[in-house]
Amino acid sequence: MAELILLRHGQSEWNALNLFTGWEDVDLTELGRQEAEEAGRLLAEAGVDVRVLHTSLLTRAIRTANLALDAMGRLWVPAKRDWRLNERHYGDLQGKNKVETAEQYGAEQVKIWRRSYATPPPALPAGDPRLPGGDPRYRDVAAEQLPATECLKDVVVRTLPYFDSAIAPDLKAEAARGGAVLVVAHGNSLRALRKELDSISDEDIVGLEIPTGIPYRYVLDEDLSVIEGGYLGDADAARAAAEAVARQAG
Repeated sequence: MAELILLRHGQSEWNALNLFTGWEDVDLTELGRQEAEEAGRLLAEAGVDVRVLHTSLLTRAIRTANLALDAMGRLWVPAKRDWRLNERHYGDLQGKNKVETAEQYGAEQVKIWRRSYATPPPALPAGDPRLPGGDPRYRDVAAEQLPATECLKDVVVRTLPYFDSAIAPDLKAEAARGGAVLVVAHGNSLRALRKELDSISDEDIVGLEIPTGIPYRYVLDEDLSVIEGGYLGDADAARAAAEAVARQAG
């Protein structure tokens, strides 16, 4: 059997300000740091033998991973980072307040951009400084692969090949020696992974909310089919945290 741990980063500075974050590189709040440390304690208490780490290229995910591993006494775990685990790119909405955006475009339109599976927000225009092409962390990524906006379907398309080529081989290797693979990423890249692992439909995935800072553990068979899955710690607390995400304005 293999163990896969999915962990959304702790609360970020822009989560706290109710801003669309996307690929903008913001750090954790103090609460976010506490969430990350608590995630590490939960993993340690559950006896999870984390041996490999995968993260996005964004600071909030990397910081969360480091704090969680530090709480476990496992800063030595080798890390692999890839842009394909980044958050969904929110296009021209990035950096905007969710309430103010709903007032500008109408709550229904913003709900479609946020929650529909295949409708992206308005794209960033050419030359916009928020485009990722000038960021050195993406210098080895082909220009045509870097998004100016994304819907959840786009995130699925870029995330699943990374799972197949990088995460799945690690899971199969660790299954033979009892180790676990930890993936620390974002609400939408983790939704993409859970959509595949749990065979969630295009219609139903839009209702799945991922709480910050609470590890989700999968036990997988040798073919990486799910045997069981669930949040570590208090199930009611995880449910309440997911509901709080769903209630976010905009």
